[in-house]
Amino acid sequence: MNKSIRRLATTFLVLYGLLFIQVNRAQTYDAARLIADSANTRTAVEAFDVSRGHIATSDGIVIASSKLNDPSEQFRYTREYPHGALYAHITGYISFNSGATGLELTYSEELSGRTAEQRADNLYELFADDPETHDLVLTIQHDFQLAAANSLGSRNGAVVFLDPITGEVLTLVASPTFDPNLLSSTNTVSANDARTNLLNQSDAPLLSRALNEIYAPGSTFKLVTAVAAIEKAEFTLETPNLDVTDSYIPPLTNRPITNYGGSSCGGPLNENLRVSCNTAFAEIGAEYIGPDNLIETAENFGFNKTIPFDIPVAISYFPEDFGKELSLITPFEESNIEVSIVEDTPLLAQAAIGQYEVAATPLQMSLVASAIATEGTAPIPKLVKEVLNHKGEIVSSSSDLIWQQVMESSTAELLRESMQEIVESGTAQRLAIDGLTIGAKTGTAQLSAGNDATHAWIVGFAGSPDEPPLVAFAVFVEADSDIGEQTGGRTAAPIARDVLLEIFDLND
Repeated sequence: MNKSIRRLATTFLVLYGLLFIQVNRAQTYDAARLIADSANTRTAVEAFDVSRGHIATSDGIVIASSKLNDPSEQFRYTREYPHGALYAHITGYISFNSGATGLELTYSEELSGRTAEQRADNLYELFADDPETHDLVLTIQHDFQLAAANSLGSRNGAVVFLDPITGEVLTLVASPTFDPNLLSSTNTVSANDARTNLLNQSDAPLLSRALNEIYAPGSTFKLVTAVAAIEKAEFTLETPNLDVTDSYIPPLTNRPITNYGGSSCGGPLNENLRVSCNTAFAEIGAEYIGPDNLIETAENFGFNKTIPFDIPVAISYFPEDFGKELSLITPFEESNIEVSIVEDTPLLAQAAIGQYEVAATPLQMSLVASAIATEGTAPIPKLVKEVLNHKGEIVSSSSDLIWQQVMESSTAELLRESMQEIVESGTAQRLAIDGLTIGAKTGTAQLSAGNDATHAWIVGFAGSPDEPPLVAFAVFVEADSDIGEQTGGRTAAPIARDVLLEIFDLND
């Protein structure tokens, strides 16, 4: 009899143990799959029935928080964004109808208090009224963000400033933007109407111009071509000297590439960078570097790769196939370098000046500037500096990590020298600020032949004299058919200058 009871008790203990394991597995390890299930409406309801942690800038400005509603309302809480459109592409939003985007999505478990550690705390789940949420502290500084947004104004475009060593993003502004409060409204009808309206707008305000769209980088890409020239084709800043000309006809075509305004230019690499010489860089790409070397250098910068970031980023693109090899040429008489002439060498010449199918996000171009501003490395960019628990204690903090080893440190030093000349006496003179060392490269990108509207770019770095650069940046102003031609020097440089004055506290 006792033996049978013991067997029965053992059986029940085993069954209870299996049940306990299964319940915890479902609550802890299967939670992510259940949450992602489109048929699970409980998750959407729960997001508005509990408070979420807040999101704040590095200087303590709250940009996302939860408000307790009147008991008569449909949901207990409403998610609020005090600065509305200013941070919309960063925070994203959380909507009962359409889910979450931005940091609200990436850090949803931390903000809602549903991390694996908390889900495993069964006693906490039994006795807590609301989950213990986590808060996010960003790398963004509010004053810098305001300065960037105010300077960009109503123009479509983007402004990205970051620390080139740590990768901490100091400003991330995109225009057009939207008010996330409309989408997070607990009035589900008005929230759905607001989203439908935004989706129907031709300028796509829900997409960040800084992160989610790619554009021809124009002459800012000449920095990439310059790195390839130095490291793959034995260029220095002073040699070789290219012919001064107002047009260049690549092999296999009779269609010339011309310079801005029909001007003539040529000479050594530093001079061609200073005046942004199309004919020289097209020739360098087509007849001195060749397709394989330019593809490799672009990919070292991060083109054709996914940028690791707190929110999704479109992949910047550099063409990977220029056709089969037709012949080999030797650009230098006393050199072992051979360059392939390929079927699409004329398109390679266009790609070398940031045209043809080359396309980049402003974030990617800020990383191009970062690699030059440092010892040749591009950092992993980041928006979230720290995650704090409900007591204000640090749960996790970001690390300073290198994403890409782009070039030799000696190459970066040469490019910094040349980019400073561009600000001192070249196409970026509107960026100059007394008391700062600034290097930059402007860019003007045509949309198509015969179209006067152009994208305006500027990328660069800045810091105190005789000190390593403290910031790297990219400013992009989208082409506007009503305005016509825009240049990086006239249109984008003043925006970058306004932000630099704020960052270095040089405003009157």
